[in-house]
Amino acid sequence: MKKLLSLLVVSAMVVSLCACGSSQTPADVTEENNEAAADADAAENADTKADAEAETAAAGVMPAIAKEDIKVGVIHITDPAEGSGYTYTHDLGIQGMQKNLGLDDSQIVRKNNVSDSDATAIENAIRECIEEGCNVIFATSWGFMDTCEALAEEFPDVIISHGTGYKSNGVNFNNYFGRIYQARYLAGIAAGLKTESNKLGYVAAMGQDNSEVTGGINAFAMGAYSVNPDCEVYVKVTNSWFDPEGETQAAQALVDLGCDVIAQHCDTPNPQTVAEQNGVWGVGYNSDMSKDAPGAVLTSVMWDWSVYYTYAVQSVIDGTWTGENYFGGMAEGLVNIADLSDLCAEGTQEAVDAARKQIVEEGFNVFDGVIETNDGSTVGEEGSTLSDADITGNMNWYFKNVVVK
Repeated sequence: MKKLLSLLVVSAMVVSLCACGSSQTPADVTEENNEAAADADAAENADTKADAEAETAAAGVMPAIAKEDIKVGVIHITDPAEGSGYTYTHDLGIQGMQKNLGLDDSQIVRKNNVSDSDATAIENAIRECIEEGCNVIFATSWGFMDTCEALAEEFPDVIISHGTGYKSNGVNFNNYFGRIYQARYLAGIAAGLKTESNKLGYVAAMGQDNSEVTGGINAFAMGAYSVNPDCEVYVKVTNSWFDPEGETQAAQALVDLGCDVIAQHCDTPNPQTVAEQNGVWGVGYNSDMSKDAPGAVLTSVMWDWSVYYTYAVQSVIDGTWTGENYFGGMAEGLVNIADLSDLCAEGTQEAVDAARKQIVEEGFNVFDGVIETNDGSTVGEEGSTLSDADITGNMNWYFKNVVVK
C-alpha cells in the first residue's frame, strides 16, 4: 500500500508539471521523479524498520501462552493457613493475581510446607508442579534459589520465578523482591515517636550477613533516628525464617531489656502478641497484624504480592516476559504500611506522610549520602545513593543506633 501511494505521488507530480507548462526537460523531470520515488521508498523502509523494532521491543524472550493454558505453581515454605505471616501474604498475592486475570482454581497448584533447607523436598515440589502441567512457577523462599537455578536449566520451557534471591539467567529464571526498606523506614518513624524508653526491639530471622533482613533493620533504625536521635534498636536473631517458639523467646528477651516497641522480620505474629501481653507496643510484618494484637500494634510493614504476580503472569500471556529481575516499591504498590492505629503518638501521621512524599515523589531512597555504621565506619557517598545490588546483596553492616543482643 505504501509503495502504491508513493507511485501515485510521483504520477501526480508528473501531471502537475505537464499541466503547468513547465520548462523542465524530460531528463530533469525523470531525475526529479527518481528522487521523489527514492524518498518515498526511504520513508517506507524507515516505517517498516520502526514497525519491526516496535514489534521486537514488545516481544518477550519466551513464547506467549494463552490464558486458558496458563498453569501456575507456587512453592510455599509454610502453610497459608497460618493467617498472618510470610506465606499467608504470598498466597494472598496469588489469590489477587488469580482474580485479576480471571484464572480458574484448576490453574493454580500449591505446594505447602516445603522446607527451604531440604534440597530434595524443594526439587520434588518443583518437579511435581511441572508434571502437573505448570508452565510458570513461583518459588517464594530464599533457600529455594539454587534448586530453582538448576531446574530452570533442565526445563527451559518452564518459567521459574524466585522470591527474595539474587540469581537469574535472564530467560526462564528470574528473581523478584521489593523495596520493603521504604515501608520499614516509615514504620521506624512511628516507633521512634512512640517509644518512652528509647529502646526499640527487633526480632530478626537472620543475622548481619543477610542483606534482606539487615537492610530492613537499618531502614527501620534510620526512620526512628530521623525523628528521635536518642533511640536505639536492639536486635535479637533467631536464625530461622519460621520459628514460633524462638520468635516468642526473642521478643520476650527484648521486652526484658526494656524495649517498649517490638518490630520484627520473622514469620509469625508472636512478637506482637508478646508485646501486647507485656503492655508495650509493636510493629507487625507481612500483613496487618493488628488483628493478632490490637492492643499493641502501631502499624505493620506489608507486602501486596499480587502486584508482581499479576504483572508476571500477564506478561507470559502477552508474550512480553523478558526474564528481567523485579524490584518494586511503594510507587508500584508492592510495599506499604498498614493504617496507623490510635495507639500511635500525636503527630505520627504527619511525619509519616511527609516521609512518604519524599520517597514516592521527591527521590529520597533511604540509603542516601554518607551513612554512619555502628562500628564507627561509614558507607555511601555524598550526593549518591546505594545501588540496588548493594542494598540487596552487600548490606552487611548496621546503622549507628543498632545494638545486637
